[in-house]
Amino acid sequence: MGIFSRTRDIIAANFTDMLDKADDPSKMIRMIILEMEETLVEVRASAARTIADQKEMHRHVVKLDKLQADWGEKAQLALSKDREDLARAALVEKKKAVGMADQLKAEIAVLDDALRAYEADIQKLQHRLREARSRQTQIAARLESAENRVKLRTLMSTERTDEALSRFDQLERRVDFAEGRAEAMSIADQSGGPSLSDEIAALEGADAIDDELAQMKKALGKDGADKKD
Repeated sequence: MGIFSRTRDIIAANFTDMLDKADDPSKMIRMIILEMEETLVEVRASAARTIADQKEMHRHVVKLDKLQADWGEKAQLALSKDREDLARAALVEKKKAVGMADQLKAEIAVLDDALRAYEADIQKLQHRLREARSRQTQIAARLESAENRVKLRTLMSTERTDEALSRFDQLERRVDFAEGRAEAMSIADQSGGPSLSDEIAALEGADAIDDELAQMKKALGKDGADKKD
């Protein structure tokens, strides 16, 4: 495949269709970018060779123009010496130089058109390369996101996760058991014998009851009868 046909194919390529049909879009976009980079290098190399050829042709045109002038002067000199035969021969050589110069100028014009085509292709290739690299970045980001989601789902569905959750349940049961023991100990403390504060409070309550009972007896006149007895 020639450089121009390869370049035209790449410029006209539909990246979206190519990626949609590819089994591995990331691999396909890398191949596209590699192909474009190689083609861009070849186009630039061809353009460089064309420029070098043009410069060489221009140098030959300059030499031929000088040669035309030299043969023209020689023809005039020969004619001034009444050597028409030599003058005619000099003019023939001049005509040859003119023909060669005209041919080179025509070739230079063709190379000018080729250089303009190279320049346009290089610009289009650079644009397509930027587009491809942008797509590569997007694909890489989407692929990374998808892989992360797969890893997360895999993690959530693995036995390791179930085992971790089971361990959490065991820890919760241990905490429940410890709290139950603490509450049971508190209940046991409350069900034992009365504390010192409880006994003192009971005595104070008993004194209050005795005083109230004595007042009730006095009011009923039984206080004196009890004393007589």
